[in-house]
Amino acid sequence: MTSEKLDLDIDGRTVTISNPGKIYFGTRGETKLDLVRYYQAVAEPLLRTTRDRPVLLERYPDGAGGKSWFQKRVPKSVPDWLRTTVVSTPNGTTSDALVAADLAHLLWAVNLGCLGFHVWPTHAGADAESTAPPVHDAAGALLPPTGVTDELRIDLDPSPGIDFDDLRAAALATRDLCRELDIDVRVKTSGSRGLHIYALLQPHWDGYQVRAAAVALARELERRHPDTITAAWWKEERGRRVFVDYNQNAPHRTVFGAWCVRPKAGGQVSTPVAWDDLADIVPGDLTLATVPGRLAALGDPWADRTPQSLEPLLEMSRKDLAAGLMDAPWPPVYPKMPGEPPRVAPSRARKED
Repeated sequence: MTSEKLDLDIDGRTVTISNPGKIYFGTRGETKLDLVRYYQAVAEPLLRTTRDRPVLLERYPDGAGGKSWFQKRVPKSVPDWLRTTVVSTPNGTTSDALVAADLAHLLWAVNLGCLGFHVWPTHAGADAESTAPPVHDAAGALLPPTGVTDELRIDLDPSPGIDFDDLRAAALATRDLCRELDIDVRVKTSGSRGLHIYALLQPHWDGYQVRAAAVALARELERRHPDTITAAWWKEERGRRVFVDYNQNAPHRTVFGAWCVRPKAGGQVSTPVAWDDLADIVPGDLTLATVPGRLAALGDPWADRTPQSLEPLLEMSRKDLAAGLMDAPWPPVYPKMPGEPPRVAPSRARKED
């Protein structure tokens, strides 16, 4: 079984699946071909959220739990129909990334051992639409442009001691705040321990503006729920609270995609769910074995998303800055940014002082 090849006709393109019988998920014994069949079953909602976006490849050639690596650049030998686009890192390094143009592109990557996909919040070829002004770091260097960023991605990250009930409560608080601001947001499991909340955006803002909006949202959530939600970047300041990871919106950052399968033995899926169903969700039960049936029975809870305005959150950001708040800390791989506080943990700063 593991040595044979299988040629699939995917919308008029031939995608070869090598070793289709190789075990990829140890809990129930699903194979590479089972993973292919899963993505065929969820292709419509998957492509609705991912189509024409660059994706970062995380390769597990021996299946979940085996050796792995991230691959930003597609291999040199690829089918002539494969679509790529140039993406950049925070320091300006560029690479040719795979574009999720259609199901054939994704299954081509699955054959390389990509179990799921880390998705950019931009569309390939959208750079020319951006009207955002140039952005410079604290040293005055011009930062690489992001183009139009058309998704706000709110990552609710469980600190030690936080359980899924705490995450659910934080997700509902986030939904309620966004409703006040007339921003429609949808929720999905992360496929791991967290929850992700997304808003599809109108094509007017770049990644720096979207991150600023995420910072403002995180700070307002902490103001309203100081005992249960935090915007604190440094772990030592979070306590037993849900962290709103605003830096998942930092430019050139990817997030694990909706409907994608995590590299876990149980094949857990990052699954969009309806707000009304969130109370009954057990994330570990949402796997490549169960999600297709759930989709067939309940439909896609993200199917009717429409582009939202980011202005209410950007106005909140402007008010925070006018009140004297600095920018929130950036991840260490980014250059020092204007208005950013010292990039050092508070306890270390006290020792140095």
